[in-house]
Amino acid sequence: MTYRKIRQPKLSDAIVDALETMILEGTLRPSEKLPSERDLAKQFEVSRPSVREAIQVLEAKGLLNRRQGGGTYVQEQLWQSLSDPVLELIAQDPESQYDLLEFRHATEGMLAFYAAIRGTATDFERLRTCQQDIAAAQLEHCIEQEADAIVELYKVIAEASHNVAMLHLVLSMSELIRQNIVQNLTLLYRHERNVEMSNKHRGALIEAIISRDSEQARNASNAHLAFIEDVLLSVRQEDSRVQRALRRIQNNDPA
Repeated sequence: MTYRKIRQPKLSDAIVDALETMILEGTLRPSEKLPSERDLAKQFEVSRPSVREAIQVLEAKGLLNRRQGGGTYVQEQLWQSLSDPVLELIAQDPESQYDLLEFRHATEGMLAFYAAIRGTATDFERLRTCQQDIAAAQLEHCIEQEADAIVELYKVIAEASHNVAMLHLVLSMSELIRQNIVQNLTLLYRHERNVEMSNKHRGALIEAIISRDSEQARNASNAHLAFIEDVLLSVRQEDSRVQRALRRIQNNDPA
């Protein structure tokens, strides 16, 4: 009987596996800078050539990007499932905003449910930080900054769900969701009470997750998005009434 020789795995392959897992789980995020080769070698307790070889493999896979004299970064665009032209078409189509809200109903409610069950103390601390960042952006009266903070909140909820498939789906849609949030905020700020109610819903969502009340977390997420949808419909009706009034004025103008 002939036995095949057992091959010992290369150290660089083990490093590749470790870094890929960190990217998959969201520990290493898009655009994040990796430690230096020296520091990585210390952390993995391997030689620098092994680290360098692993980085080269991940760079060839399109997961890492080395910048001349600037270090190594996780690739900023890891997902190409939706092209920029498609994103632009969806973002500009008013009806698509409702489709996005339906998508968010399906995903964010489920993510909130699992975040309440699986979230760690660190995850919950990050939720509090996001809540503070949103409040700070509101004080600055900057919709773009507020949208960024809200998107970050949803990313943290996705990470707290500890479901890598859902996490990367949310990350792949993050720019589209951000554009949706900017449009929603623009309409919400037409009436201050809408902003107050939105904050109340979002606060209830965060409290439910941290309290590990999974059903309440899902319900709070759905209630928040249902409120946003009601506001959009109300504003659209309001604008329609204004347009009709303007047409009547123009038709009655003796000039």
